[in-house]
Amino acid sequence: MKARRVFEPIVSIAKDYNEGDSLEECLYNLPLQRILKEGDKVVITPNWVKAKKPNTATVVGPNTLDRLIKIVKRFNPREVIIATGSGGDPTDKVMNYVGYDKVIKENNVKFIDLNYGPYVDLELNHNKPSKTKINVLYEEMDVLISFTQLKIHEEATISAGIKNIALGWPPAEIHGFPKKSLGIHEDLHHFIVAMAEKIPIDLTIISADKTMIGTGPSDGKAIDTSGIIIAGTDPVACDTVGARLLGFLPQAVHYLYDLYKKGLGEAQLEKVDMRGLDLKTAEQIFSYRAYNQGIVIDKNGIKGIHGN
Repeated sequence: MKARRVFEPIVSIAKDYNEGDSLEECLYNLPLQRILKEGDKVVITPNWVKAKKPNTATVVGPNTLDRLIKIVKRFNPREVIIATGSGGDPTDKVMNYVGYDKVIKENNVKFIDLNYGPYVDLELNHNKPSKTKINVLYEEMDVLISFTQLKIHEEATISAGIKNIALGWPPAEIHGFPKKSLGIHEDLHHFIVAMAEKIPIDLTIISADKTMIGTGPSDGKAIDTSGIIIAGTDPVACDTVGARLLGFLPQAVHYLYDLYKKGLGEAQLEKVDMRGLDLKTAEQIFSYRAYNQGIVIDKNGIKGIHGN
């Protein structure tokens, strides 16, 4: 496993009425020049789980994906590739239904459907499956960006940056639709951990502009926070912030707590370099949108990893 480009846990939160503007503000709070370097082969994995419109909070917005590609291109990469493998519908169906195909064409970037090969074998520290085939792009990329919506998830507790990679990269050609044939969902949290151990995420971007509550990954209720974006260098820290908005401390999300205990990311937010919008304000904005009342976990300062 290669190391992340920036190991220090830095998380930025931003809110603008336009999601693209919020993304720009959020990313420029981060040391992008250390993450993205001239000549890099940059892979962006967006959440395209099912052919539904972005206002349902099922998939990322095409306009914001367009903005992200343009930001990445400012750093003169050798190549920008959009790569994901949908689990709910064929990836090309999602791409064409939502309009990502136009974004890819207009920006002259490459698309790879991770549901198909050519493959390399990836050994996993996990019982079932103990290994998986994965697209050869795994061995070729320099930088991996996870771009996803924030969701409550019926099995994973939450769906954010880490799960987006863990479930977006295994090929449906091998695992079936919705990727349950070989046992991924028999012990989903440990599978997510096993994938995160092998695939480092250099830049995690979680949109809460449209967030799914109730249940996910595709049948919950969408709530609109008008532009909250979380982004950072440490995927565990980013997912921990996303979990906070949904009301969960790290131990409530088993894969997060396990990754933290293994030393693969920081879940103690008091040890994270937090930038941009403060966490308390973000929680307040989100909870009023979601529940019509302020539910602020960190109202008295950042709460410890085990709460009160």
